[in-house]
Amino acid sequence: MKKIKRIGILTGGGDCPGLNAVIRAVVDTAILQYGIEVYGIIDGYAGLINKQLRKLGLKDVSGILPRGGTILGTSNRDNPFKYPEINAKGEKTYRDVSERVIKTVEYNELDALITVGGDGTQAIANQLYEKHGIPVVGVPKTIDNDLNGTDITFGFDTALTIATSSIDKIHSTAESHHRIMVIEVMGRYAGWIALEAGIAGGGDVILLPEIPFRMEKIKEKTDNRTKKGKRFSLIVVAEGAKPQGGEVVYLRKVDDPNDPIRLGGISKYVGDRIEDMTGIETRYTILGHVQRGGSPTAFDRVLATRFGFHAVEAAIKKKFGYMVGLRGQDIKTTTIKEAIALPRKVKPGCDLIKTALAVGTSFGI
Repeated sequence: MKKIKRIGILTGGGDCPGLNAVIRAVVDTAILQYGIEVYGIIDGYAGLINKQLRKLGLKDVSGILPRGGTILGTSNRDNPFKYPEINAKGEKTYRDVSERVIKTVEYNELDALITVGGDGTQAIANQLYEKHGIPVVGVPKTIDNDLNGTDITFGFDTALTIATSSIDKIHSTAESHHRIMVIEVMGRYAGWIALEAGIAGGGDVILLPEIPFRMEKIKEKTDNRTKKGKRFSLIVVAEGAKPQGGEVVYLRKVDDPNDPIRLGGISKYVGDRIEDMTGIETRYTILGHVQRGGSPTAFDRVLATRFGFHAVEAAIKKKFGYMVGLRGQDIKTTTIKEAIALPRKVKPGCDLIKTALAVGTSFGI
């Protein structure tokens, strides 16, 4: 059996706190424990397509553990199976350039490729593995926490902490001005950030993609608070939430087959309507990309480090086509194919929903 001598690592999709912790763990484990060389691939799959790699040594990863972002750069626009190009007529077209990836892997003699990213990144990794035999090992990363194969993704805890802290700050101004405040958080089509930040921040109403809401029920909740002498309300809404019978609200559509819809604006939709219905001054805040930035929490640093170590271990054991993940207290592997088959979403009957309901939270239903 061929010995692993050289590993490549890329970070794909949206950035999030903890990526550098994974890179550090992969480099340190590979070099210190096995004497394996590590090459960092620049800007996600774009680096494989355009042959942009650099060797990573121990000095390159020294001190990066607490840093946000990724020292390798990232991209969510460079799918090698749907790569954008401009034709002779000046039109944007998409074509399969995955052969370039194969050549880059072969030329640089990469015996394993560690792909750090969410469902989009792992879907591409799985295609490379199944169609071209590229020896991939996945590491789950997304603030949305919507990837199967792991109980939690690194980056989520940091985003949750930022969102909760923001809700705490908005709480004081809502109470002072006797307003209804609508706070929009990220998560795309999964409501984990909204649900947990809403519970942690004392949200009176939490709106999730998994539970379409009714404005009448939101008004009912705020009216009840007003009758009890509570002159303000906090509404935490996931960016992918939508009203019953309605559609998601988005900022714009773009010419990108990988991610054509840019979500955002549901907080304004809810805020404008609830003010019209209640007569109470209502303001909205979109937290946006602030949730992706900054230094990772201790939990995310530890989880990302464990993922990096176990990704190298999986490569050594030739467990290609697999992704590492947290199951209970242990790091285990599952096939990437299984991990991306269905998104991990909030179940309406789960314990967190029951807990929130028990303490009086409304979900707009």
